[in-house]
Amino acid sequence: MKKILAIVLALVLMFSMTALAAEAKGEGVMTYAEYAAAALDSEVTIEAYVQAKQSWWDNKATIYAADEEGGYFIYNLTCTEEDYAKMVPGTKIKVTGYKIAWAGEIEVDGSDAKFEILEGSYIAEPIDATALLAAENLIDYQNQLVAFKGMTVEACNDKGDAFQYSWDGSGEAGTDADLYFNASVDGKTYTFVIEYYMCDANGVYGAETEAYKAVQALKVGDKIDMTGFLYWYEGAQPHIASVVPAV
Repeated sequence: MKKILAIVLALVLMFSMTALAAEAKGEGVMTYAEYAAAALDSEVTIEAYVQAKQSWWDNKATIYAADEEGGYFIYNLTCTEEDYAKMVPGTKIKVTGYKIAWAGEIEVDGSDAKFEILEGSYIAEPIDATALLAAENLIDYQNQLVAFKGMTVEACNDKGDAFQYSWDGSGEAGTDADLYFNASVDGKTYTFVIEYYMCDANGVYGAETEAYKAVQALKVGDKIDMTGFLYWYEGAQPHIASVVPAV
């Protein structure tokens, strides 16, 4: 019995040490709580793991990142195309830049940031945020990977369309237009976006991604499950990465 207890205690200690190692930050690096509390326009240093990214252009990339505590949106990170290719989902990066806000979205300005790729890997599990859509603390989950389940597709314009190209319907098929669509739960309707330039896990973006194709095939009344990142624009405007029929 003592031997079994010793083994159990050893396993508990091992898992505890593993958890601490996963959460450990490098010297001078903020925890997510410290980052969240930092003043706007102040310099911040974070370590996080790439979860998704937008296409590289003109030596700049936009990154959706996370650690075990929260999510980060790194905008216009200056990097070479070679480094961009290395940042597959799960890649650990260190970034020093300035914390800024745009239309309510909190982000790290990467235009003059310092960054490096580190050893380590982590893929976040989506948080079920379906019930949080109507909650006052939804913003606390900003930029995290989230899931929305059992949503009903609603018309997104006066014509009764299930989706439209660009926020105002001015875009067209075959262009680099984002897709906007509405879905409801518990009697309330919310807007979701498929960012044209968001890459999937295989580095594919645009109209070739499964998410983009799935939204193009939606019909009003369809029941769907989604995962994506809780982006903010004058309120929640999730950037969706996956759309499938509701289970």
